[in-house]
Amino acid sequence: MSTKEEVLEKVVKKTEKKKQNEIILYNDDYNTFDHVIETLIYACDHTPEQAEQCSLLVHYKGKCTVKTGPYEDLKPRCSKLLDAGLSAEIV
Repeated sequence: MSTKEEVLEKVVKKTEKKKQNEIILYNDDYNTFDHVIETLIYACDHTPEQAEQCSLLVHYKGKCTVKTGPYEDLKPRCSKLLDAGLSAEIV
């Protein structure tokens, strides 16, 4: 194994260990901007500005990553979003 291959292997392993899960929020035709913003503040600890930006991205792009982190942290947050009637999943 060459030195170049060893370095590349180490970089790949570090990248794999640091992989974070994401909560993806999807657009729908039912929830108001205010409801989405308030829910993001409550469920994901967003600032009002973050929540507003995410709601606009979801509206215009169809989806947005609203939170990243370990699965154990994201699961209850995603449940709060779903309980509030939003469409979201952890990937």
